[in-house]
Amino acid sequence: MGEYDLTIGTLLVGIVFNTYLYGLVCFQFLRYYREEFNDPLPIKAMVSVLFFVDTVHSTSLVYMLYVYCVTNYGNPEIFSVALWPYTLTPIATAVAALLTQAFLGYRILRLTGSWILFGIVIAVSVPSAILGIACGTRAWIIKVMSELPKLNGLVTAWLALQSAVDIYITLVLSIVLWRSKTGFRRTDSVLNSLIRGSIQTGLFATIFSLGDLITFLKAPLTNFYGMFAFPIGRIYTNTLLDTLLARNELRQALSGIDISTTKPSSGASSALRWASRRQRTTQTIQLTEVESQPTDIVILESSTHSDPHEHDMAIDQKKSTATV
Repeated sequence: MGEYDLTIGTLLVGIVFNTYLYGLVCFQFLRYYREEFNDPLPIKAMVSVLFFVDTVHSTSLVYMLYVYCVTNYGNPEIFSVALWPYTLTPIATAVAALLTQAFLGYRILRLTGSWILFGIVIAVSVPSAILGIACGTRAWIIKVMSELPKLNGLVTAWLALQSAVDIYITLVLSIVLWRSKTGFRRTDSVLNSLIRGSIQTGLFATIFSLGDLITFLKAPLTNFYGMFAFPIGRIYTNTLLDTLLARNELRQALSGIDISTTKPSSGASSALRWASRRQRTTQTIQLTEVESQPTDIVILESSTHSDPHEHDMAIDQKKSTATV
């Protein structure tokens, strides 16, 4: 093993992977605005803020790598200094995590109507973000790599809370979507895809957060924790953008339905029906259209309904309009 494998080597791997994820963020960001989703201003502002934070953080990491490897070539003492892009990492990650977790918590609220479930997300994600910002601020003040273990308590609390929120959101969304299954093949196929997506994105963020925590505690004098820490913010942003863009994929998955409808007025609803030859059933779908907001399909088997700018489906046997 080379002399700098555990310092500049792991740093390089983390920055390269982060740059790759940032490329995906750019692609999804451009796709989001190109497809012109008619989302409310807060959603568009949130997407723009995340893209701005990701851009600043990712470009600063490339700059940091240049300073370490080119500007200070032959000066190994530079590796003992935590440059400002390094200390910016907890702050950028905390902002991305807070916005993404709040948005996913709002999805839970719209699906379940439970302010308690939503409140749990906010009650944990906000302190987690504050701890992350505190970690970055303290690290910027300390600056010396060998003294960063002083932050063990803050870092442990921050990443533990952040991972707990990710796991909680994944479990709640998976359970809600699983209970929403209707027995209709097309609908259940879409729900299965949403469940898989929730598990994959939540698991991905949790693995990197725990990897960051473990390596920071066990190998504080190397850059192993940086290899896990740098990409976490991009993982959250990709999760949010993928959730927003998946609405069109949902509509395509539910296509092929023989639909007859009349155009609803603003804020009104129209009933759409299709017949299943194999099961000889007729299921009513309500298409909710809200002025200045995109249209989504909601399967009326739930007392709750989808937010106009989301692709979530809620189901409740009390209001089922399926007839055999």
